[in-house]
Amino acid sequence: MKFRDAVGLEIALRMCEAAIRQAAREGALVSVAVVDAGGHLVTFQRMEGAEIAGPVLAPGKAYTSVAHRMTTADLAPLAAPGGELYGLAGDRFVCFGGGIPLWAGYGEGERVVGGVGVSGGTVAQDVACAEAAASVWRTG
Repeated sequence: MKFRDAVGLEIALRMCEAAIRQAAREGALVSVAVVDAGGHLVTFQRMEGAEIAGPVLAPGKAYTSVAHRMTTADLAPLAAPGGELYGLAGDRFVCFGGGIPLWAGYGEGERVVGGVGVSGGTVAQDVACAEAAASVWRTG
């Protein structure tokens, strides 16, 4: 694994490409967003024909994964009725699968340095596409 301490444009673009390749395999039309440690957009790509909500939901999923330092799939049950974080969803927080935080460092120095969000397919497709993007981050 290569060590990176920030999400740059080059790796973010490669992550988007990986997510879009996975979406093509899944038969989905998606939007993909990569954000930095502050939740600010680094890059965004939308497949032709992808749903109109993608430009809002994909960056929202990426931001949410950074803000909570967990995948949005793992956050979803916590934000559902009866969950510890019920009521969290709304405004900038998107609490269903497709957002993955990007980690850097090791041990006590490990921290979230960005996130990826995918929207447009089923939740399972969005998660698979986001995981394809995150694997680019992990392997370089």
